[in-house]
Amino acid sequence: MDKLYLRQLLSGRDFAVGNMAAEQMANFVYLIGDHEQGVCIVVDPAWDIAGIINIAQADNMKIVGALATHYHPDHVGGHLWGFNIEGLAELIAQNPCPVHTHKLEKAGILTVTQLSDSDIIAHESGDFVMAGDIAIEMIHTPGHTPGSCCFRIKNSLVSGDTLFLRGCGRVDLPGGNVEEMHRTINERLNNIADNTMVYPGHSYSGDHDSMGQLRKDNPVFRHVDLGSFKRLFS
Repeated sequence: MDKLYLRQLLSGRDFAVGNMAAEQMANFVYLIGDHEQGVCIVVDPAWDIAGIINIAQADNMKIVGALATHYHPDHVGGHLWGFNIEGLAELIAQNPCPVHTHKLEKAGILTVTQLSDSDIIAHESGDFVMAGDIAIEMIHTPGHTPGSCCFRIKNSLVSGDTLFLRGCGRVDLPGGNVEEMHRTINERLNNIADNTMVYPGHSYSGDHDSMGQLRKDNPVFRHVDLGSFKRLFS
């Protein structure tokens, strides 16, 4: 058995079954951990916390922490378009554990989830969060929100709403910034190896693909100059 435990869960299929909003949003939640020690960290828990916990328990894994890619309610819980979405608050109530995020995203998460300041550990880019002996590297990738992060685990990258298989996150929402997204795509993610498997925050164009394939097929990588990149969003 591989020591690394990495499980991708899709809302409306693997959890939150029967929830039409969850199915339409097509959020991915990730369980990342250490098979040998039986511990994992959940990335972007939302929509159905009991269902997510049950999946981890069925795999004989205990959730010992949470990672948030960014503060939007479909990833951390809160109110969105008239829906009350379960998230980090329910996770802490049912399975007490620390929440890890980038320091620039902490305020947004506190606002939408109503968590206490002490519930969240704020990080710098390059910090590591451990799940047993499995190291998860936090990479600051602003553009969708100021503190958006991707998480690198060995040769895998959980990219949240920063990078999809055939696009990237929106830049027209509060905190979005097209210049920062351009810099993220062309500079901050430039050192991610082609054989790295990318796992996005939504199932918009599939569930995963290699970074090398994304560099060939994803239009955001074909617009290196800022002016051309901006036209993707016009």
